[in-house]
Amino acid sequence: MTDDVSFSKDFKNPVKLLQLFRIKKEEYFLKRGEKNALKLFGQMAQRVPGYRDFLKKNKIDYKKVKTIADFKKIPTIDKDNYLRKYALRDLCWDGRLREKRWVFATTSGSTGEPFYFPRQDNQDSQYAVLAELFLRSNFQIEAKSTLFIVGFPMGAWIGGLFTYTALKILAARGGYNLSIFTPGIVKAEILKAVKKLGPNFDQVIIGSYGPFLKDIVDDAESYGVNWKDYKLGFIFAAEGFSESFRDYILKKTGTGDSLRSTLNIYGTVDLGTMAHETPLSILVRRLALSQNKVYQNLFGDITKLPTLTQYIPELFYFEAEGGNLVCSCYSGIPLARYDLKDHGDVLTFDEVRDRTRAGGVDLGREISKVGIGDSVWNLPFVHVYERSDFSVSFFAFQIYPETIRRALSKSELEGKITGKFTMMVKFDKNSNQYLEINVELRPDIKGDEVLEDLVRESVTERLLEENSEYCKTSEEFPDRTIPKIVFWPYEDPTCFKAGSKQKWVKKS
Repeated sequence: MTDDVSFSKDFKNPVKLLQLFRIKKEEYFLKRGEKNALKLFGQMAQRVPGYRDFLKKNKIDYKKVKTIADFKKIPTIDKDNYLRKYALRDLCWDGRLREKRWVFATTSGSTGEPFYFPRQDNQDSQYAVLAELFLRSNFQIEAKSTLFIVGFPMGAWIGGLFTYTALKILAARGGYNLSIFTPGIVKAEILKAVKKLGPNFDQVIIGSYGPFLKDIVDDAESYGVNWKDYKLGFIFAAEGFSESFRDYILKKTGTGDSLRSTLNIYGTVDLGTMAHETPLSILVRRLALSQNKVYQNLFGDITKLPTLTQYIPELFYFEAEGGNLVCSCYSGIPLARYDLKDHGDVLTFDEVRDRTRAGGVDLGREISKVGIGDSVWNLPFVHVYERSDFSVSFFAFQIYPETIRRALSKSELEGKITGKFTMMVKFDKNSNQYLEINVELRPDIKGDEVLEDLVRESVTERLLEENSEYCKTSEEFPDRTIPKIVFWPYEDPTCFKAGSKQKWVKKS
């Protein structure tokens, strides 16, 4: 890791970390997380020009921030009030951008303008530590020859290259018999690799976004792939999914272990991989689904099942503020109390155990029943259930209203539609995602196929022009990425109730 990052020596030995997770109490890790968050803040206040100015404008004297209670009173930062307010160099340690070596990743912004997030070796090392932990705990890579197929997008986005780099680091460090194939989101290449390379290994692990993986799983037969011929593992990222989706993947592939053979990663391009599911967190999530009182005690009135993960506070210090998740970490751009714009909450291990018990379930007994006692980590939990910014997650990337708004403002559409719309992501009877855009017609106008084609064409053209992730995905899944257009009469109360604020995005 770079000189800018100071972590305990335990992080150089993930095998020892696994032991510590089981024998040390949670308080041990929480205290280390608090200590590191305070240290990060102090260093940023002195060495990051943009953050120094941010604190000055908010009249914060960093020398008076001495406890974690003080730290939690510091204003949060986000893309709008911090990242886009300062030059990229002023967000770096000592204002040094040109003098260092970076790898950049990008994502589409709310205005269609990309933001380029830099990272250095320390972020790759962080991910390598996390990946080694879950690959040993869930998939026993120390004992099995493994083919890891990186089915995340390659190129300008973080998922594919970030995963590849981390796998290279951990394979070399641990001396694992771990081989890597990097087809990205090319379904045919993934399935051909499973068929041709898979038989040479004890297990095949596929890392992919949920919608991509479902296509891969469903289309395997046409490529001559019989999933039951392989020992399989699946790693997801970028968006949540239901337990019925997990069960679908397991049943379709003949994979039996719902707690160890799959896991979902919680990460962002801003901070990298921050947390991930563990056998325990999956067990708790499934218990919550089967017991209403447990669900209420853990998640309250949230209707969309959250992704429940565990995290290492020393690497990523999470807080919940106003229903949003806030995180501090030594990332490519160091970030203290960064508002992720994700809804969620943070729970200690003890809180999860106690709330589960209050719901009538003995967590210890359930752990013994399913045989995951050797993989229980005494770490806190963070759950996330949707982004709170105005966007929808489609095929694991974000689509923003501004793009659709511009598409509907074409002169050919004037006089036929109002420009108002509500977009959402839905699932068809086969559990495939699709993007639905509900469009308001002008008074006395009726929608027809000609107008529908015109709107769909305009929306698709604008998405291809402004959203690089949509563009890349549409190359691989041209039929699945075509938006569905639904017309509604003027001021129809379903989506366009008169006198109310227009909801551009609806979460399903």
